Amino acid sequence: MLVKWIRCTVVDRRGFERGQRKWAGLLGEPGFRGQGGGWSRARPDVAHVFAFWESRAFYDSFMARSHDRLASAQSGTFRDGQVKLFEHRFDVKTGFEPRFTGVDVVRVAHSKVREGRVEHYALMQEKVWNPAMAGSPGMVRGLFGEAPGNEFLVMSMWESAAEHGKYRVERVERLLLRTQTEADIEALTGDVVELEASWTV
Repeated sequence: MLVKWIRCTVVDRRGFERGQRKWAGLLGEPGFRGQGGGWSRARPDVAHVFAFWESRAFYDSFMARSHDRLASAQSGTFRDGQVKLFEHRFDVKTGFEPRFTGVDVVRVAHSKVREGRVEHYALMQEKVWNPAMAGSPGMVRGLFGEAPGNEFLVMSMWESAAEHGKYRVERVERLLLRTQTEADIEALTGDVVELEASWTV
């Protein structure tokens, strides 16, 4: 499965939201699995959108055919658009599905991992971080994705910001020490996204 993560700074909120609803046109596209998104909790003018495709081939076909027509509705409503594509590597918790039901917030962490540390980093994600997140109350589903250039995405979906906040306080500092994360990671960016139900396709 291919995961597309779009992040941008919105300059016309009403126009952007109106355009976002036009992405309902994705339904029926071959290989399309789902899309959702919302606003950054830290920076209210930053929007995040997550789209899921069965494969890169289906995604490339959509980009060549229908993308520009759907995207035109949002022309001029945002700046600094960044798009990253990740291949799903494994689930956080079991049975990830590209759905946004029963979820209020998405936590996204984007890591650039040092050369020679990729295997250790991926192993720590699978053996330490995954069980810790999966065992946290309020964590619904998530995934670990990989992009060329030693880039990784950890995406976790939570019932509420409060539940995610509890996990942060209780577990994260201890786990950072245990997994030697600082030795693995060259750069780390992240955000907590408040989902907008009307953006879900």
